[in-house]
Amino acid sequence: MSVIYEPRGKAREYSPLALNLYMGCPHKCLYCYGPSCLQRKREDYFQVPEPRKNILENLKKQLEKERPTQQVLLSFIGDPYGRASDDNEVTRSVLEVFLDKKTPAAILTKGGTRCLKDMELFKRFGEHIQVGATLTLHDLEDSEKWESGAAKPEDRLDALRELHKAGIKTFASFEPVVDPEQSLMLMRDGLDIIDTFKIGKINNYGGLDKEIDWTDFLQRALRILRPAGKRIYIKHDLREAAPSIRLYGNEVLPDEHNVS
Repeated sequence: MSVIYEPRGKAREYSPLALNLYMGCPHKCLYCYGPSCLQRKREDYFQVPEPRKNILENLKKQLEKERPTQQVLLSFIGDPYGRASDDNEVTRSVLEVFLDKKTPAAILTKGGTRCLKDMELFKRFGEHIQVGATLTLHDLEDSEKWESGAAKPEDRLDALRELHKAGIKTFASFEPVVDPEQSLMLMRDGLDIIDTFKIGKINNYGGLDKEIDWTDFLQRALRILRPAGKRIYIKHDLREAAPSIRLYGNEVLPDEHNVS
């Protein structure tokens, strides 16, 4: 059974390959697509997740046959550092397999500083890993409303700060953008600790996306990031929503900032 797969659609913009470790998530994000993707009730999906059955054995079998040279993202379904039944032991084990098989890895989490328990393992990857956080809302009350089970905004920034200090490549996903002002505040807060900024919008959530001036948001984001010399990727949906904004080639190529 192949557990590393090529994402499709919008997910493909984040990584050429991916691996999902858990089929549930404790973060309870209001906008989460996980339940509908897996055709599960929200109350069933938002439980303390367990690792996928035989995930480690199936991964080892797949890597014995073929070794990916492209980045593998952990993960689109669930969170590699959410509060799980195994305390994220499967995440660590998978990373150890990746390290042994020289497989480049990217981690995207809302677990904040929980990921730092594997800092020494991250360091062993050298240039072949990047660790990122989804940054959504700056205000603590808003964050707890929209992402009640996820790490607090400052805790996510603290994780990126420690990773950056340790020489680990960092990135942040600014998607969904629920409140443009708060996303811009988080961009400013992360200027010194985030290497790559991946920016999208919010889609089809109660008509919220129709109320936002995406051209203004994108203009202001670029005014923050470009002078700082940051690596930037603007997702397709945001480009379509702000077509008058001129973007450079390296700002629209999804694989430009992957590790290998």
